[in-house]
Amino acid sequence: MQDSFDLLKLKNQVCFPLYACSKELIRQYAPFLKELDLTYTQYIVMMVLWEKECVSSGELTRCLHLDFGTLTPVLKRLESSGYITRRRSPEDERTLIISLTGDGRALRNKAVNIPPAVAECVGLDAQELKTLYMLLYKALANMEARDKQ
Repeated sequence: MQDSFDLLKLKNQVCFPLYACSKELIRQYAPFLKELDLTYTQYIVMMVLWEKECVSSGELTRCLHLDFGTLTPVLKRLESSGYITRRRSPEDERTLIISLTGDGRALRNKAVNIPPAVAECVGLDAQELKTLYMLLYKALANMEARDKQ
């Protein structure tokens, strides 16, 4: 017979292993990112920019699931490091446009080996990683859809 409080046991929560794994995964990135003098949040901003070259701050917040309060100091630091520029859109002064600089593009060459190195730390084979990736994005999409209802 199940105790009525079994649902409150940490071992029965899906949120806890996700939280702990996320925390540990970000810790695994630390030595690689230290070589680039980037935090994890700066790194994910750079990944978006390496893919798109130029984005609005709104698009960046949506891509990364970050709020403006979290994003602003990250962008300021990346700008002071010479990796990005920030400017107001001429069409709409409320919109901030973030663009890669030459140094920001060059940093991509130094970061290219980070994903496989971290994937190795995870200890899952390619199919397991693909399954995990698909399940996490499915859960994320489901939660986002609920928020829009």
